[in-house]
Amino acid sequence: MNLFDLEGKAALVTGGNGGIGLGMARGLAAAGARVAIVGRDARKNAAAARELGGVAFEADLREEAACREVVERTVAALGRLDILVNNAGINIRKQPQEYAASEWREVLETNLTSAFLLSQAAYPRMKRAGGGKIVNVGSMMSLFGASFAAPYAASKGGIVQLTRALACAWAKDNIQVNAVLPGWIDTDLTRRAREQVAGLYERVLARTPAGRWGEPSDLAGIAVFLASRASDFVTGAAIPVDGGYSVQG
Repeated sequence: MNLFDLEGKAALVTGGNGGIGLGMARGLAAAGARVAIVGRDARKNAAAARELGGVAFEADLREEAACREVVERTVAALGRLDILVNNAGINIRKQPQEYAASEWREVLETNLTSAFLLSQAAYPRMKRAGGGKIVNVGSMMSLFGASFAAPYAASKGGIVQLTRALACAWAKDNIQVNAVLPGWIDTDLTRRAREQVAGLYERVLARTPAGRWGEPSDLAGIAVFLASRASDFVTGAAIPVDGGYSVQG
């Protein structure tokens, strides 16, 4: 028996058309899962869907109706929903006193509220199927503070606590809920951070024992583990994938 085999499983990955989300989606597809992705860029969606042999949907996940709709569209397209990866996220970098309330809400609704609403929508489908896997994508900002990322850090800290709450609630239904905490990964989002935060690239290298920034492909293995039978007794965990960044003194 291959504990990591995802043949016959169906996965929904939000923010799956690039960066960490696409890295995870590639891992799931390579392990045999059929994959649906959600993103707001039609061109990137189409390219990712072609590569993965899956389907893609455009949606604004800040809207409750959109969250519920993409779950139903995934089930309609793939026949079921076994795996949900809540990865969609944005960041607005400013000092705390400079944020407008609308910017705070935009980040929290995209990064945290959408994960709750999508999980809520997926729950009855997974329960009826006899179980499922939910993987929430947090961040190093789930653990550390940063002067330039107050709403982002709040949303990612919330992801960890949401993960624990859902894990406790749904373990009886054989639904495992875990979080992945990526370190500094080379994506479009972090490239913008390097442009906006002086010295960030060098500081990350100096603190990371692995001696490099991560790549989206570094998230493929943890996605497969948490989506597969190999993690059936793992729930409520928040697992750093960061080259040792979070344990370096």
